[in-house]
Amino acid sequence: MKLDELKPSTGKARTRVGRGMGSGLGKTSGRGHKGQKARSGGGVRRGFEGGQTPLYRRLPKRGFNNKFASDYNEVTLTMLNNATTDVVDVDSLIKDGVISKAKDGIVVIATGKLDKKLTVKAKRFTKTAKEKIEALGGKAEVI
Repeated sequence: MKLDELKPSTGKARTRVGRGMGSGLGKTSGRGHKGQKARSGGGVRRGFEGGQTPLYRRLPKRGFNNKFASDYNEVTLTMLNNATTDVVDVDSLIKDGVISKAKDGIVVIATGKLDKKLTVKAKRFTKTAKEKIEALGGKAEVI
């Protein structure tokens, strides 16, 4: 089998309802008789319990969610080896596919081993990561 020989799977055809009694889904089309769910456009939103206070409102909320907290991308030294340029920043990491999106910046952590000399621009570095980058003659610049 080769990639150019692949064909899409023949999916199951969608069920056509309301096409006569012989089809098995005629007349009410599998919706039963009357009621809110039998009507066109009918049905209730997710979590609705018929007017009873829904579960998500009955349960107590716990903890604290800090809306001002920063969310960083953690980048390891092994991930930095995939960089194609000598100067590594958020944009170059996204372009190289190391990270998917820029959050509030990147934090370089010292997991793994760095193989090449790089100038890394990040919000934060761990102490060991900074030492390993500079040991190879690279630079660790805090933005």
